[in-house]
Amino acid sequence: MGNEVVIVKSGRRICGSGAAFANAPILQNKCYFEAKVQSGGVWGIGVATKSCDVNKVPLGTTPESWVLRSDGTVAHNGKIYHRITSIPEEGDMLACTFDHVEVNFYHKGKHLHCPLTGFKETVYPIIYVDDGTIVDVNFKDFVYQPPDGFSAIMFEKSLL
Repeated sequence: MGNEVVIVKSGRRICGSGAAFANAPILQNKCYFEAKVQSGGVWGIGVATKSCDVNKVPLGTTPESWVLRSDGTVAHNGKIYHRITSIPEEGDMLACTFDHVEVNFYHKGKHLHCPLTGFKETVYPIIYVDDGTIVDVNFKDFVYQPPDGFSAIMFEKSLL
């Protein structure tokens, strides 16, 4: 996690300034995770390689991260690939699916149809916050049903 990031609530809440990785890489074929914006500001949700700079926000500006950002942009490597029309607000639930081909984003359970691709190495779920934002992450016991074939992130020992 970034130098100015604070993780509380048993590892489920991120606040401060910077990014934090989930503690497990995405190794299975299809995974799903959620994040709820508890307090608005600047935030992002997506996936990143371990070489991503967790102290530099916003993410999506380098080749190491693929994210949906609080301004409604979906970005990777400094390029905005999509702009969503329903900008998430405080209290909204966001989600990601990842299948090693693309990452997709969801807003209040609705598929946003704004995929990002181009993964060449192992990625981790990542959340970033800034400007007073508080985000709660959800890696199991989901609010919304994951799309068919997608499930919670499995730890490596569970894959055996």
